[in-house]
Amino acid sequence: MTGVILSGGKSARMGTNKAFLEIEGRRLIDRITLMFRDMFREVILVTNSPLDYLDKDCIIASDIFKNKGALGGIYTGLFYASYDRVFVSACDMPFLNRSFIEYMIKCADRYDIVVPEPPDGLQPLHAIYSKRCLSPIKKLMDTGNLKITGLYKGLKTMVIPGKDINRFDPEGKMFINVNTREELERLS
Repeated sequence: MTGVILSGGKSARMGTNKAFLEIEGRRLIDRITLMFRDMFREVILVTNSPLDYLDKDCIIASDIFKNKGALGGIYTGLFYASYDRVFVSACDMPFLNRSFIEYMIKCADRYDIVVPEPPDGLQPLHAIYSKRCLSPIKKLMDTGNLKITGLYKGLKTMVIPGKDINRFDPEGKMFINVNTREELERLS
């Protein structure tokens, strides 16, 4: 399986590239890259500013289709992946849980998509996608529908319910992402 890190967002609310923010003395991108390099045989970082990431020991890819948001980033990661499945994470998730990701990987064999659904909704940027998703993603992008969850209908999708998630993350931290300075200050 390939690990894909999406770092192409505009970071408009933060005003700076979220990947380079520090929590507990380490940049978010470094935290995720180190975990992924330990977990996956291949790591792809999808970004529209590749020169900012030359210090990362991973494959760096720019969006194949520009201005298609996270859906376009998922497509790019899947397109370049050597493996049939990718685990996708946003670059601004400081508390990824390795044990839970490994649980998701064990579930993935029979599904096109494996996505957690905590009480606040599906987490499409903490999910596994198979290469069978490439054509449906392209169709969505061609129609201007960039909502990732629009992809889930018609594909074999496993939704991991909150009760299973809680076994790994009783504090409810692993899906936290950092969007504002206030959120960053609360986490630091």
